[in-house]
Amino acid sequence: MSLLSRKTLYALDAVVDIAYNARPDPVQSKDIARRQGIPQRYLEAAMQRLVRADVLRGVRGPRGGYRLARERRRISVGEVVRLLTEFEAGEETAEEGQGSELGRRVVYPRLQAAEEEMLRRLDQLSIEDLCREAQAAGLSGVAERADFTI
Repeated sequence: MSLLSRKTLYALDAVVDIAYNARPDPVQSKDIARRQGIPQRYLEAAMQRLVRADVLRGVRGPRGGYRLARERRRISVGEVVRLLTEFEAGEETAEEGQGSELGRRVVYPRLQAAEEEMLRRLDQLSIEDLCREAQAAGLSGVAERADFTI
């Protein structure tokens, strides 16, 4: 069971895929969708959100696509999850002070503390860490690549 939505997990998979494959050319969303088995319709809106947040850089044109806007070691999984969760939540997020007294005084504070702890742990995990784990697991599409920016 995952507390993260399927869309958030798909977009996180896409960011890691881009970290693997965006050299020297950008990675196209259709290629990410094919490699990772992600419906392309889920990707575009999330990718644009990540471009606006300076996690990804969009490249236009026939050979366009996406690449990381920063070194993969400087992008935390927590940052990506926060951005995508905020994007998906829209108006569905529970406001503090809403709900029953039980929810406000007992349930909501405990769930909020657990969520904050999860995000703190995800902040300590970088896209680089996920790339290295995938490579160590022998997953296809993972190549040893230098991580530098000029």
